[in-house]
Amino acid sequence: MMFSRIEGTGKPLLIIHGFLGMSDNWKSYSSLYVAEGFQVHILDLRNHGKSFHSDEFNYDVMSNDVFEYCNFHNLDQVSIIGHSMGGKVAMLFATTYPERVAKLVVADIGPKYYAPHHQDIFAGLNAIDFSTKPDRASVEETLYPFIPDLGTRQFIMKNLYWIEPGQLAFRFNLKVFNENIEVIGTKLSDDALFENPTLFIRGGNSKYILDSDLPQIENHFPNYQLATIPNVGHWLHAENPKLFFEETARFLK
Repeated sequence: MMFSRIEGTGKPLLIIHGFLGMSDNWKSYSSLYVAEGFQVHILDLRNHGKSFHSDEFNYDVMSNDVFEYCNFHNLDQVSIIGHSMGGKVAMLFATTYPERVAKLVVADIGPKYYAPHHQDIFAGLNAIDFSTKPDRASVEETLYPFIPDLGTRQFIMKNLYWIEPGQLAFRFNLKVFNENIEVIGTKLSDDALFENPTLFIRGGNSKYILDSDLPQIENHFPNYQLATIPNVGHWLHAENPKLFFEETARFLK
């Protein structure tokens, strides 16, 4: 069973992080949605955060993990917020089990195919030799030439933890990601359909959802709305949390 952080009572709301993320990235949102009448479940997907590691890594098994999670917690119908890869998981879950989803929020990702584009990040991650027992400063020094952007580097560094005194590691399953990197960009199947209310929310500076993608989005999600948060990129929820919360809370209620 996936690790989750659960807070509040009311209508269940699942939040699903993106690639290399974890539930911890969304903790600050939990109390906000709780105050709006939701019971918030922030998930760690397989091979991420505190959830289990597995050699199987694709959208089918991740969607099934969400299905099993809902059954385990007796969640007959949920609303979902999914960011990036988590948005792909949410889209597949909603189109596979439409009766289980009341409303869907997809943050800065579309149903289309995305070519692999994390090469620099992976080069940096694979350059770290944990057998030398580096400290956090040394890990960041290794990452810097590959990931010069401070925000992205800090996002990656949040995954560091102490296995034992003096021995750091990443929480995510880098070996499996190296072997399955092409999985991340998989498109939604052509016949996938979800007719309940759906909000696609994108960053104004991001290129993940283009105007030219909207007809494809409408084919899969005919009851969709589009919101754009200006002056932010792919991590829109971190760059403008106030507006992200306002847009999503208004839609979910």
